[in-house]
Amino acid sequence: MSATHEVSSVRRARAIAVDSLEPGMEIDGFLLGDLVHRGSMASIFRLAGSDGPLPLIIKIPRLGAGERAVNVIAFEVCRMVLGALAQGPHYPTLVAYGDVETTPYLVISWIEGVRLDDSIRRAPLPAEEIARLGSALALALHEIHRQDVVHLDVKPTNVLYRPSGDAVLVDFGLAHHAHYPDLLAEELRMPVGNWVYMAPEQILGVRGDPRSDLYALGAILYQLATGRPPFGHPRTVRQLRRRLYRAPVAPRALVAGIPPWLQEIILRCLEADARERYGRAADVAFDLAHPGQVLLTTRAARTRPDGWTVLARRWLAARAFQPAPVPPPSRRVGPAPIVLVALAPPPSDESMLEAMRDATRQVIAADDRCRIAGVTVVPPAATLGAAETATGRHIKHLVGLRAWAKALELSDERITFHVLESEKPAAALVDYARMNDVEQMLVGAPRSTRLFRSVASQIVAEAPCNVTVVRPRT
Repeated sequence: MSATHEVSSVRRARAIAVDSLEPGMEIDGFLLGDLVHRGSMASIFRLAGSDGPLPLIIKIPRLGAGERAVNVIAFEVCRMVLGALAQGPHYPTLVAYGDVETTPYLVISWIEGVRLDDSIRRAPLPAEEIARLGSALALALHEIHRQDVVHLDVKPTNVLYRPSGDAVLVDFGLAHHAHYPDLLAEELRMPVGNWVYMAPEQILGVRGDPRSDLYALGAILYQLATGRPPFGHPRTVRQLRRRLYRAPVAPRALVAGIPPWLQEIILRCLEADARERYGRAADVAFDLAHPGQVLLTTRAARTRPDGWTVLARRWLAARAFQPAPVPPPSRRVGPAPIVLVALAPPPSDESMLEAMRDATRQVIAADDRCRIAGVTVVPPAATLGAAETATGRHIKHLVGLRAWAKALELSDERITFHVLESEKPAAALVDYARMNDVEQMLVGAPRSTRLFRSVASQIVAEAPCNVTVVRPRT
């Protein structure tokens, strides 16, 4: 990866008013060029130099009043995942970043190409063009899956095509890396991502299955072939969950000229059970590039919707729907146990914070491979007062966690920070430990109040790992 540049955390934190940014302004020495995109989570500008536009863009998250905490999390995820990927043609390169505590931004390589949504607007397209676009996208997905990254937000606006024909995936803010604790797994309870292309298991909170990206690929292929998404535009979770038991209308029932091999590929990608989909993105790419070798099943011949009997049976089965097990990582990097350090939100007793640091040092000394997850639990955003924002509170607690951890002198690869929102702190910590295979948890000893006594005792009783209760020295 290119050398990265991190803004010193000593610098005084300041918020960037994203809506007021204009070409010609300067951020940490980077000169803003033309505005590329202004979205709900971030704004993107070309960077400029003395001789014109540079082959770089800067992405600045929206962190002001009224913004969602997910904007902070997505910024951290994108920085972490892009920093872990080896340089390649199928995703941008992270060049520099500013810390979320000070001046948050990502500087990444500019991708010269055409977005997939331009093709979506021309749909339905000929089968040969769909196969070319889909095969290139599948190869890009195969490359990130090979590095144990799942994108989880594959949609037409997040796919570009270089003049060479190679597909490029952008916006890794909702991605998952198998070798890092999942920043989004327990911090957000609603299904996060574009609901039009979301896989059924994502609806139920499963975020580590590469076959989720293949489902989104199938939804894109469906839209390229028919001119409409397979499940419309759901606006409620109830509408979203219909894909757990409803099959999409067969593409050939909408566009008679779609060849059977293309319908076979599309509907196989769109199976509700991930075990019924393709196992690898490379297999989808091969079938799209070699239509004569596609093995046809009853999917290829389907032209009518399922009857009410079949629909009722599937609806009943969906009530007990269990997502398929997530495939193991493709790369074995050896055991790296995760140790969760649960820190109470401010105001915190300094003697307790120092005791937690000492206990963490002992764990690190006992196993120099372990990774630390510093976690604090705060009430849901709905309880915030008028003077506090969700993003502001999230950043404040991230700053507190990092300040606590600074003396540990751990690299970014060995420590992550998480701010969970929940009315039940103990349950949130136990859920996080379970979903991230935490091996050990450090918690502060109960205080004199009943609330903290009940939290600590519930963690000890229900945690799926070893729990160490830490007391400050007297």
